Amino acid sequence: MCRLKSLLKDYGYGPKFMILFYTILFCAVVDIAFAQVVDRLVAVVNDDIILASELDQALDPYAQRIKAQGYSVDKERQLLFKVRNDILSQLIDGKLTDQEIKRLNITINEKEVDDTIEGLKEKNFFTDEDLRKALAGQGLTFEAYRENLKKNMLRSRLVNFKIKSKVVITKEDTRAYYDSHHDKYGVEKKYHLRNIIMEVGPSATDEDKLVVLRKMEAVLEKLKQGQLFETMARNFSQSTLADKGGDLGFFKMDELSPQLQEEIKGKNAGEFTDVIDTEQGYQIFFVEEMVNTPGKSFEEAAPVIEEQLYHDMLDEKFQSWLAELRKRSHIKIMK
Repeated sequence: MCRLKSLLKDYGYGPKFMILFYTILFCAVVDIAFAQVVDRLVAVVNDDIILASELDQALDPYAQRIKAQGYSVDKERQLLFKVRNDILSQLIDGKLTDQEIKRLNITINEKEVDDTIEGLKEKNFFTDEDLRKALAGQGLTFEAYRENLKKNMLRSRLVNFKIKSKVVITKEDTRAYYDSHHDKYGVEKKYHLRNIIMEVGPSATDEDKLVVLRKMEAVLEKLKQGQLFETMARNFSQSTLADKGGDLGFFKMDELSPQLQEEIKGKNAGEFTDVIDTEQGYQIFFVEEMVNTPGKSFEEAAPVIEEQLYHDMLDEKFQSWLAELRKRSHIKIMK
């Protein structure tokens, strides 16, 4: 500091300038110290650290979605707490895998990254400009995207090295899965459905909704009295399919929304539901017929089953490997 003071004097700076200089220097030191306090440690993973800013950046997109849902203060706090812990756990796993990548000297050269990006662009019919615009819309720069891609490629190569060679799916595994999932690959039941719908506008008041509900209840009453569903759909439905008697076609049960599955379940051909309040409006559904269609043979289903079993086992073994890696590591989470 004395040497700095001497130099300032040598260059002709007077007392007022020196006071200003030391003030600026002091403020800079305080700012640096304050930044270090604000960006505190949230976890230590062996020789690496995770900062609050890193966690906040990863958490922000999920926090925004939660806050937009309009939950109560307590519910929002609970969800944010859970998501924060989940993301911190993911960041810790990321540090551990990155450390293993470094320890095993696993590398990805820049050409491999470039080739992968070109492949993604070609698959999605993107020009370079299209890709950059799409990334900007997600708040990402091309450089950040490239760095993340490289990191994911390295982690994938680690999985190949440590896990994939241990994953073996036999024909017996595939057959056992097929035999225990007749509901998925055996005979399939399909429902031929029709509907009557009356829409409720997004700006509708409670009174407006009640008027529409009363109209639908009147339609339901006529159906109970024996009026043909097809005729009632033509006369009252606001669907574009009204002219076809509300004919929706055939559906497997798992192709329907959970709400509609609950309403259709147990219904026989020729029966209809009560009035249902859906996102599209008030609706009544009619089961015109039910048909059984042949399912997939073992030979047809085998490739899909093998892929499913492979990914399930790969994930299971990866999680087991991570758990063992955590046990061997020094991990400290700050409260």
